[in-house]
Amino acid sequence: MKLTGVELRRIRLPLVAPFRTSFGTETEREALLLRVVADEAEGWGECVATVDPLYSSEYADAAVDVLSRFLIPALAAHDRLSAHAVAPALARFKGHRMAKAALEMGVLDAELRALGRPLAQELGAAHDRVPCGVSVGIMSSIGELLDAVGGYLDEGYVRIKLKIEPGWDIEPVRAARERFGDDVLLQVDANTAYTRADAHHLARLDPFGLLLIEQPLDEEDFLGHAELAKAVRTPICLDESITSARAAADAIRLGACAIVNVKPGRVGGYLEARRIHDVCVAHGVPVWCGGMLETGLGRAANIALAALPGFTLPGDTSASDRYYRTDITTPFVLGEGHLPVPTGPGIGVMPLADELKAVTTSTQWLPL
Repeated sequence: MKLTGVELRRIRLPLVAPFRTSFGTETEREALLLRVVADEAEGWGECVATVDPLYSSEYADAAVDVLSRFLIPALAAHDRLSAHAVAPALARFKGHRMAKAALEMGVLDAELRALGRPLAQELGAAHDRVPCGVSVGIMSSIGELLDAVGGYLDEGYVRIKLKIEPGWDIEPVRAARERFGDDVLLQVDANTAYTRADAHHLARLDPFGLLLIEQPLDEEDFLGHAELAKAVRTPICLDESITSARAAADAIRLGACAIVNVKPGRVGGYLEARRIHDVCVAHGVPVWCGGMLETGLGRAANIALAALPGFTLPGDTSASDRYYRTDITTPFVLGEGHLPVPTGPGIGVMPLADELKAVTTSTQWLPL
């Protein structure tokens, strides 16, 4: 395709309820969207960087800056561009995987729309629907937590993930197990909140039969995770540490994880996410798709990814109303604990004009 320009669009969507993790509380989602315009079609990308550099070193204003000053102009040198050429074209710019992922997603969506091919088909999906888990933030009380978990189970979610941090870990998990029983698929996510010195404490989670402990230590501490994996029976899953297929291979070889959470925005895009999937499948390591409070655009693409054969654990691809009363696309609705894989060309959804306009805070057109 020949790209003619990219529109950067900032939007603000209020969450249905505050979402608290070990690194902060979010009450709204300020998202950066990209509309990639080519001679044959248009495509949409979504940048998962948050307002502040708390989950990672990336943040939304920096993404706007690097996209407008470096990444988008770098594509102008290509008369004809495919999605597979985006990462090589941007490789000389260090880091900024979330910004690169959004740009690649937009190009990939436009390319596949022009070809009339769904993203799920392009990635190699093996399923037409995916099982859905839900991520439950840190609450002000255990009673509030149990009410929330009970509500999600009533809605049909097949797996519960509890956010934890020091001081909010053993007792919430114990309470959830006692209230809902051993048959509920339950896992925890620490978002790097612990240190190597907490190994004995984290081992106290072993009796609860958890699917996994997600990212307990710092994202760069592969050796610490390998040591922790020997000290606890619960499988260790890495999230923030997995930034590429090479990082996934290294973590697996070191014994730092038994499970991998794949977030396309964190690893530089859906094509790299597929490579991580392939590495994990080759090593017999289960993968699942994480979430970053995406709008319906990113959610549609995540569902397509989660339909690949190696995604054997339920992901965080919850229904739209888990986070938003009104999304910018036709909402994804949970049915028997699953969400359908989009079948339309590209990511399979488009923004609804009125809803998008209502939440837009700024736009910037960058011609190529």
